[in-house]
Amino acid sequence: MSDRASKGRGNPTISRIPRCAQSPRQAPVAHSPRPSCSFRPIFHERSTHEDDQVLTQQLWKLARKSGTLNLSNKALARVPERLYDINEADADSKAANLEQLTIKEEDAWWNQVPLNNLDLSSNTLTHISPKIENLQSLTVLTLHDNALVELPPEIGKLEKLMRLNVSHNKLSQLPREIYSLPELRHLNISYNEFNELNPDISDLHMLEFLDGGHNNIQSLPGGIGFLVRLTALLLPYNHIKELPPDLVNMRSLQKIDLMQNDLTCLPEDMGLLRKLECLYLQHNDILELPEFEGNETLSELHASNNFIKTIPKAMCSNLPHLKILDLRDNKITELPDELCLLRNLNRLDVSNNTISVLPVTLSSLAHLISLQVEGNPIKTIRRDILQCGTSRILKTLHERALAKAKEEGGGADEASTSPGISVTRLRAGQTDDGDIPGNFPDRYKLRHTRTLAVNLEELTEVPDQVFQIARDEGVHVVDFARNQLSTLPNGLQHMKDLVTELVLSNNVIGYVPQFISQFTRISFLNLSNNLLNDLPTEFGVLNTLRELNIANNRFQFIPNCVYELQGLEILIASENHIKMLNVSGLQSLPRLSTLDLRNNDIETVPPILGNLTNITHLELVGNPFRQPRHQILMKGTDAIMSYLRDRIPT
Repeated sequence: MSDRASKGRGNPTISRIPRCAQSPRQAPVAHSPRPSCSFRPIFHERSTHEDDQVLTQQLWKLARKSGTLNLSNKALARVPERLYDINEADADSKAANLEQLTIKEEDAWWNQVPLNNLDLSSNTLTHISPKIENLQSLTVLTLHDNALVELPPEIGKLEKLMRLNVSHNKLSQLPREIYSLPELRHLNISYNEFNELNPDISDLHMLEFLDGGHNNIQSLPGGIGFLVRLTALLLPYNHIKELPPDLVNMRSLQKIDLMQNDLTCLPEDMGLLRKLECLYLQHNDILELPEFEGNETLSELHASNNFIKTIPKAMCSNLPHLKILDLRDNKITELPDELCLLRNLNRLDVSNNTISVLPVTLSSLAHLISLQVEGNPIKTIRRDILQCGTSRILKTLHERALAKAKEEGGGADEASTSPGISVTRLRAGQTDDGDIPGNFPDRYKLRHTRTLAVNLEELTEVPDQVFQIARDEGVHVVDFARNQLSTLPNGLQHMKDLVTELVLSNNVIGYVPQFISQFTRISFLNLSNNLLNDLPTEFGVLNTLRELNIANNRFQFIPNCVYELQGLEILIASENHIKMLNVSGLQSLPRLSTLDLRNNDIETVPPILGNLTNITHLELVGNPFRQPRHQILMKGTDAIMSYLRDRIPT
């Protein structure tokens, strides 16, 4: 008997059916009838009833109590009709007697406030009802990221409205009535379909902020110069070819953004905009820059990707406070020696031009930390040196300046300057005009620039006489960066009523004397790159101080006196050893908008930091904390603050 047969007989529990045999027919299974139910897809057109349900009783009561209603990101197709009656007393409140209202006083009509802040952003709204006129108390109306094609004229009846944001919609015009709003200060119409700005916009006399970027605007209307209170004019990504002459009448302008347009030139009298701080002109067709005579407050000039061939020499002497000069991707063939007059320059980008020589005068720019020159046919400096970066390039230029000065029989103090440029430096123990001791600018330069600047001189002390002369000449900016000072010179006290900017970065300062509290007009103080670990208690009385830079020192905490600076707007404390965030202290700085704490030793970030909505620029990269993660930090301030707020315990 075969093995296969023995195996089959040895296992009687296994039944074998031939492959060709049909399997036994089974009786059909009786299915129970499918219950009838209406199928509702997840993505469907919202009904009016569903939109009305979004405005819950809880949201209603909260809005009546706080005056703020947030219905953003609710997938609304229509505004709940009930919303337009929110300022009216509800039926329950009307029907309740005095005794009932007293028991539950928080719901009483006398404890309710009119709606003043309405947020309907990030929905699918296509129109707003004319009933919006019922919300007469609105001061803020946020409608961005919807599908609006028009706005009702009745918005013009919201006479208390101060902020209107309709960005990211499908609007091509605004109702004429909006231009009669007497209190409107902030108008955002960016990311829409506007072809022009209505000339009536000049009637918004209180307007301070206008964002019309990412539209199809071809030109600006005449009369826009009547917006004399405007501080920010943002019109990037349009097709504007020229600027109206009366633009320069907007004397309050601090920021102009005209990048990605079709401009070929700028008004010659740009200097009339004396408060202008930031000018963005990237990606236009500009052929030449004006001399900017009168724009002394300009700190940032971005003009990359144009057709600029030369840098005006006069421009360099007219912009003493310029910190960023971006001229990459142009047609520049040479850099003028006068660039050394931009004494506050931090960043110079001339990449991708046709520059063959770098002037040695660049090495005298004491605050230059970023010099970008790649993409140029530079022949005078080896490629390996150029690839080493800013410090190596400036060192090479400085060495060549010294060598050139020796060849011409000059001293080291003449290095890094061009014979045609007046950058007078006095040698220790000698005088140029009979009354100023060594190593300092002469009276003429002090009087002309209102600046006492001596950098890269290895100074360990400054004679009192220098400050007395600077005081007599009306100097209000003092800059002794990149020296060897161990503390603030005592002679500074002679200028306590004049100094508005004081720069003492890159020294070896170990302590700040108490007399710093006497500087009643100071608005900018740079103490970065020193040896400080604390500040005097008296420091807290400097209420005029707007910007404080204590980066790259030895601080283990932000001194308590800093939290007393009621006018502080910018605090840079990166590159220290700070271990914790004092949120309660930061809350006492009502104007703080920029906080830079990069590369410290912070181990935790308290979620309540997210409640500091006045902070618009927050830097936390390079700390050992685990949350928020690096991906969140890279998304910017809004993402960080939102992340922190979501983690506040309820």
